[in-house]
Amino acid sequence: MPTVDSIMLEQRAAQFTKRSIKTAAKQAGLRLAMSMVDLTTLEGKDSPEKVRSLCRKALHPYEGPLDPPVPSVAAVCVYPALVPVAREILFGSDVKIASVATGFPSGQYPLEVRLEDVRQAMGAGADEIDMVINRGAFLSGRHDEVAHEIREIKAVCGYGHLKIILETGELETYDAVRRASDLAIEAASSVPGAEPLQDGEVFIKTSTGKIAPAATMPVTLVMLEAIGDHFRATGIRIGMKPAGGIRTAKQALHYLVMVKETLGDDWLSPHLFRFGASTLANDILRQLTRQETGRYMNAYDFSEA
Repeated sequence: MPTVDSIMLEQRAAQFTKRSIKTAAKQAGLRLAMSMVDLTTLEGKDSPEKVRSLCRKALHPYEGPLDPPVPSVAAVCVYPALVPVAREILFGSDVKIASVATGFPSGQYPLEVRLEDVRQAMGAGADEIDMVINRGAFLSGRHDEVAHEIREIKAVCGYGHLKIILETGELETYDAVRRASDLAIEAASSVPGAEPLQDGEVFIKTSTGKIAPAATMPVTLVMLEAIGDHFRATGIRIGMKPAGGIRTAKQALHYLVMVKETLGDDWLSPHLFRFGASTLANDILRQLTRQETGRYMNAYDFSEA
């Protein structure tokens, strides 16, 4: 098990924020970042009307005269009960429906309850499941239990994509983040009787967005290194999703630089990299419209959903 040098890790992560990105590359990077967003609403006050509005925004983030047009986002992420509502709008489109099944955000529900949550979400039309591991079990050293639960949930997902949330803000150390990353990747890759994993079929994800700190660049770098080591050992590309706390287009570009320099161009695709975000899309739009018009639009010029 690799031991993480925290000082070198943080220094390297900081270096990715110092790259100079010129105008044409910035334009392309912002559009790429938009195409990687999992537009998310995970609030107790979520309603069918809000989800319908969010789905319309996902399909057409900006309808103004930008050339080239702003792409659709990668997915809409909602609670399981609202998956049928998202399907009403997104069915037949390229925008995926992701659901935070499996006892989100605690992961402390009995396994059978969590598995039934996944079955119902998939049956209602979810394309992707964002599951959360039981951090209590992991931190107690019950790693076999965590691995078993991941395998069971992946088996229920079938060919649906599975994103495994580690909730890194509760794991306390970089070593624990690396250990959880390796465990999640290995467990999802070893489901009894399942076909071999395909590229992008499994992601590891930093956070639920409910715990601080959520995504950080050093934590994401640890997880990217685990993905790189797995690829070099097996040839299978695991996806990555930092989530929570990424609010600005500038931050998103820093993450894309880190992905490119750590894993290479293959991961610069929504098939292998996503941002879990609720406010990032609007800041990307502000940056794109500024480059087109020469001025910043006001925050209220863009819908929240």
